[in-house]
Amino acid sequence: MTQTILVTHNDRRRLGTMLETMHAYGTERREHLNALEAVIEEAQGIDPTEVPHDVVTMNATVVMRDEDTGEKEVYTIVYPERADVSLNRISVLAPIGTAVLGCRVGDVAEVDVPSGRRRIRIERIRYQPERSEDYDL
Repeated sequence: MTQTILVTHNDRRRLGTMLETMHAYGTERREHLNALEAVIEEAQGIDPTEVPHDVVTMNATVVMRDEDTGEKEVYTIVYPERADVSLNRISVLAPIGTAVLGCRVGDVAEVDVPSGRRRIRIERIRYQPERSEDYDL
């Protein structure tokens, strides 16, 4: 399934700066950085005030379903320094975080994780900062 990935101009800028810093200092595994970089390069930039309500943005809380097991998961996609799996905050650099960024409700993202390949359907967005006019998170 080919999908147009949407990323706000603010997120693109902040993620780009983060990636440059991490590449320079080697603070993260290179494949995670390259995967996120590829998503950002392919994504269509959009003004934060024009983001559709069904798009996964940074700091969005997303209900996802594993297409193979039916298991539901709820995560907030965050910058690495805010990641905390015990609070369901997953880093945008984690494979699932990278895979769902910019996707829309109903999209299925395929992602390689340590246990194998997963197909994750975006079921619902519980919170999207742009919808709440929280543009500076």
